[in-house]
Amino acid sequence: MIDESRADALFHALADRTRRDILRRVLAGEHSISELAVKYDVSFAAVQKHVAVLEKSGLLIKRRRGREQLASGDVAAVRSVAALLTELEQVWRGRIARIDDLIAADNNENKEN
Repeated sequence: MIDESRADALFHALADRTRRDILRRVLAGEHSISELAVKYDVSFAAVQKHVAVLEKSGLLIKRRRGREQLASGDVAAVRSVAALLTELEQVWRGRIARIDDLIAADNNENKEN
């Protein structure tokens, strides 16, 4: 089970379209922040902020190569998001199953009366 603060950071990071696109790109391969910045119609500083949010959430890893900052995606972190969503789906499915049981019990009771 993932800790709630971590879940908050992950979903906050994924809540923005630009950050999701950056994540897709860095999961496909390592990119410099400069390379990423030219892909978007926002300032370099805005891209840096998006990268910082992704890094803080653990979805993205930065490293330096000389003067360049390189970003790559963390597949394990993405898997943790998938695991959390699976956990939430199981809770939801359990509730649906209980509702189905209640409806079936009610139908059986009505048939007996």
